[in-house]
Amino acid sequence: MGDVVEDESTFYSKAERYWQEVPPTVDGMLGGYGSISNIDINGSRRFLKRYLGEGPDKTGTNCALDCGAGIGRITKRLLLPLFRTVDMVDVTSEFLDKARSFLGEDGRRVDNYYCCGLQDFQPQPGRYDVIWIQWVIGHLTDEHLVSFLRRCRVGLRPGGLVVVKDNVAHEGVVLDEVDSSVCRDLPTLRSLVQRAGLEVLQEEKQENFPDEIYQVQTLALR
Repeated sequence: MGDVVEDESTFYSKAERYWQEVPPTVDGMLGGYGSISNIDINGSRRFLKRYLGEGPDKTGTNCALDCGAGIGRITKRLLLPLFRTVDMVDVTSEFLDKARSFLGEDGRRVDNYYCCGLQDFQPQPGRYDVIWIQWVIGHLTDEHLVSFLRRCRVGLRPGGLVVVKDNVAHEGVVLDEVDSSVCRDLPTLRSLVQRAGLEVLQEEKQENFPDEIYQVQTLALR
């Protein structure tokens, strides 16, 4: 990825500045595509529920981590209905402040609001049944993504699951100068997952998104 990201510190600081200017709304979290939120959540719920339950190879429902959580769109609609408690992590403090009102009464079941970039975040070892990472890995360099996924692996409870849901490029790695992020193709993403010591259990394309946006894939990792 070094050929598209020339300066690491600029890559991160530019992204932080971009998100500080984004309104703390669902439409803001989705880059103006707030209308796809229901389609996205419904697809994620179907994907995730295959793994949840009791028994061999099943994933528990005690605690989930929402990475790049923003104002809590995914926490509210996907994770809180399925898990007893949720932790949220996001680099933008204004989003986490907004989350407290956005989540309403169910926000009482959010144990921790962490204001931190994922390149620096350390998930608590053995705490999480599911670590959900959506539309945020493009803000990490390759090395930081591999390191973060390794820390996520340590953060899982027995039978736990890491889920990555993100845009995928048709080929190679594409830099977005506007929000200072990258979009990787699936072979690149798979190789980084492998370097992190995780196995891809399942890949699924998100259907019914607008044609003009990137294809979105969901990967279950363990």
